[in-house]
Amino acid sequence: MLMTQNIIDALKKLGIKADSAQLKLIDALSRIRFGQKFTNTFRKLTRDENLGIYIWGDVGRGKTLIAKEYLKQLSDKKNKSFHFIDFMNHVHNELNNNSGLKDPLKYVSKEIINKCNIIFIDEFQVEDVADAMIIADLLEKILDSGTKVIITSNAHPDNLYKDGLQRQKFIKSMQACTQKLEIFNLAGDIDYRTNNIIESANDKNNIFDEKDIIKLIKDNFSSFSDHSEEIEINGRKFKCKFSTNNLLWIDFMIFFREPTGSADYKDISSKLDWIFISNFTKCDDNSIDIVRRFITFIDIAYTKKVKVKFFFNNIDINEIYEGTKLDLLWSRCESRLNEMQGRTYFIKDINK
Repeated sequence: MLMTQNIIDALKKLGIKADSAQLKLIDALSRIRFGQKFTNTFRKLTRDENLGIYIWGDVGRGKTLIAKEYLKQLSDKKNKSFHFIDFMNHVHNELNNNSGLKDPLKYVSKEIINKCNIIFIDEFQVEDVADAMIIADLLEKILDSGTKVIITSNAHPDNLYKDGLQRQKFIKSMQACTQKLEIFNLAGDIDYRTNNIIESANDKNNIFDEKDIIKLIKDNFSSFSDHSEEIEINGRKFKCKFSTNNLLWIDFMIFFREPTGSADYKDISSKLDWIFISNFTKCDDNSIDIVRRFITFIDIAYTKKVKVKFFFNNIDINEIYEGTKLDLLWSRCESRLNEMQGRTYFIKDINK
């Protein structure tokens, strides 16, 4: 099919040769049929027809990229893309605007249905009880209208909202939706996001200013529009350059000057897919607290295999600490910093 080939060609231009799992996903997307919206609740679906697709799999596999390329190929441009957080913010705002009505969710769904023939919700991740009690019912109303839905997530639908309040009610409602969608697992070993990030070299001859880092984020993370310049760690708020649900970008001198410790580093290491660190400065024993905190962070990040991107710019690793009091600790840290920039640290099972 022409659409399938166009998507494959678009990926090639981005340096990605679609693997077998990605080709199957492209084929699944191309099978989504468009037609008249349903005017009543009685409808028949042929065996090979679906009302959309729920794509789940590990980070960096190309879920978002392929879905967006598919939308670009559609002749029907009456489609809308949301990051899940943006989508729920929109829904809550519309519910507030229609709060005096008998069934405000019905009016919110009608507003979406009237504007869209297809809706794409990226990084579907239900964590809040208020979202859980709304989203499944809303999706069911949208699907029952004949509006097509594409969802990407890191989790299988049955694993959403784990340990959440009233989870059984959410799962029951969600299953009613997912029965109308194809559930597609984009499996595979290659993490394309990681490839893209680590290929931007870390040596001091490769200079990244803030604009370059922002572009790197925009090119590889779909949640760019919904970010903060502070992060909450163990109940305390800290300034940062950029924070989303899966990425933290910190300033070396600002963040490690704060009174943080191992519990804080364990907290962020367990929550985030990526940590970016920029603005490295040469330190001596007058900045020993900053260096000591950084060493502790590296020890924890290294042990937990956290993906960390270092923007050293004009500084060599052996120039970061030029003091003497932490020589032994820094020697180990320096070794780990070198290893953490290598390809094998990030990707274990990849054909080089």
